[in-house]
Amino acid sequence: MSLNKVILIGNVGKDPDIRYFDNNVAVANFPLATSERGYTLANGTVVPERTEWHNIVVYRERVQFVEKWVKKGSSLYVEGKIRSRSYEDAAGIKRYVTEIYADRIEFFNSGGRSDNATTSTQTAQTTQPAQQPVQQPVTQQPPTTSIQQPASPASPSLDTNGADDDLPF
Repeated sequence: MSLNKVILIGNVGKDPDIRYFDNNVAVANFPLATSERGYTLANGTVVPERTEWHNIVVYRERVQFVEKWVKKGSSLYVEGKIRSRSYEDAAGIKRYVTEIYADRIEFFNSGGRSDNATTSTQTAQTTQPAQQPVQQPVTQQPPTTSIQQPASPASPSLDTNGADDDLPF
């Protein structure tokens, strides 16, 4: 048995790049930053904060949600799979990239996940208003969108230790 599942909570590093292909398929890409709080060891050694950047890839109906609501600085909960690939750059050098293919994306507030985030049967359809990101005006609330594949298991319980970490934005 094997499992390829990634769960990330972090901040979007730049506005998503949305591309449309000839066959009407859309793809969105954006970086997501996750941070581990720095700390001091018992012997006085300081371990600095560490920020990891993840390349998020979004396809199909999820792209509409990303295009409309996700912006630089948005706090997101992302579930997906890790995929690695290689390509040759313009100079002919082989490059490797690791990406997270998102199956589920939700807005995340530092107090916890959105109200209906524990429902495992939701689809890409909009169900009810959610917490708004900080940069959105009060009158414009994004819909709560829980996007996942139908065969996904029930949502995990989250350990929110460090949920109020200082993020690099």
